[in-house]
Amino acid sequence: MRARRAKLVFGVGVNDADYTVKPTVHGKMVTCPFYSAWTHMLERCYCGKSQAKRPTYIGCSVVPEWLSFMTFRAWMIRQNWVGMELDKDLLIPGNRVYGPDTCVFISQGVNTFTTDSAAARGEWPLGVDWHKHSGRFRASCCNPFSGKRESLGYFTCPDAAHEAWRSRKHELSLQLAEQQTDPRLAAALSIRYMSRNEVT
Repeated sequence: MRARRAKLVFGVGVNDADYTVKPTVHGKMVTCPFYSAWTHMLERCYCGKSQAKRPTYIGCSVVPEWLSFMTFRAWMIRQNWVGMELDKDLLIPGNRVYGPDTCVFISQGVNTFTTDSAAARGEWPLGVDWHKHSGRFRASCCNPFSGKRESLGYFTCPDAAHEAWRSRKHELSLQLAEQQTDPRLAAALSIRYMSRNEVT
């Protein structure tokens, strides 16, 4: 009788673990953290129900080698992953492919700080809203160290307000870069909010 083929995880992933990924410990089932990170990545890319709630992941994919759980696990073991979140587009802005050359583990604070929610910002540039009481555009951003939102002033045009936001984000991003142990992450943060003139 032919052996039954294991079901693919989210239709694409191969659980080739040589151990139990969901063991029972003291009467409770515990999921291996490597397996949990792997399945959540696959879910974001290949689960229609998940993408209906988070449409920004539509069109994202995983490199072929990471469809093997043990290959992904071997990479994750070498990373600083405890208490961190897997990120695909901080190293390469706009990236939509999960893989060893594009992904890095980041803290929740860094993730929140660099998630600009461009799709939900409305009609004004990032960091800008219309303050009707003053009749001017207001710039503001969240400080990742204090956790509080900073008011950056009021401006007569949205572009000037956006530039104030970008400048402050760059200052904070440089401070975050100094705290990172991964040189790739530090480098990405140090240039993330640079102006075009600074980049060139």
